[in-house]
Amino acid sequence: MCGFVLFFGFDCLGFVYVVLTILRYSFMEEQFILRVPPSVAERIERLLNENNPSSSSEDKSLDLSFSEDGRGGTFVIGNDHFPASLLDLPCVVESYKTYDDSSLIKTADIGQMIMVRESGDAAPDVIEYRHGLTPPMRDARKRRFRREPDLNPELVSRVEKDLLKIMAGGTADNLDVEAAEQEGDENARGANKKPAPTPAPKHNVSENLTNAGEPDRSDSEESDDSV
Repeated sequence: MCGFVLFFGFDCLGFVYVVLTILRYSFMEEQFILRVPPSVAERIERLLNENNPSSSSEDKSLDLSFSEDGRGGTFVIGNDHFPASLLDLPCVVESYKTYDDSSLIKTADIGQMIMVRESGDAAPDVIEYRHGLTPPMRDARKRRFRREPDLNPELVSRVEKDLLKIMAGGTADNLDVEAAEQEGDENARGANKKPAPTPAPKHNVSENLTNAGEPDRSDSEESDDSV
């Protein structure tokens, strides 16, 4: 048993994308995003609409095949062939379904998209698609993602080898030794040192107290006592 369920929408660039759900054996479900031009989307909708008597017999064949690399392919509808490419989306898209328009059930994570283009359109240069599916995700890889650092592969490989040698008990191959003079540092340290403060002289407190307790007697007082 196999069935198809489609959902049509427009992406951030105005193209039609189709979320195609493949149901197999009543318990397996596979989903992928098929991005097609508007004219092809109308033909797919007519093909899957069995109640439409006006659908021509030429459009009743639908096929998708890929090359050996798994990235390039051909999309066939009727007698027309369109080039297709498998691209990686900038982020994972979660797919949900509902039976009562209230409760949502997650069904799949979609991370790739099959882009069908016209025969005269150029093929994409990279496999990473720069845009998302919604307008806020336009040019998402440039506006929302961090730039990769510019590193020299040879330098990274050399540093990795040196670290492995050091961890194994050896020495690194490429060493830059710089000799620094320490005399200037010692003079600077000596200039920064401050002399220790001299302690204040201590007074004999006991002698001062005894002298304060016995007042000096004058000659007049001695004469008075003798009288």
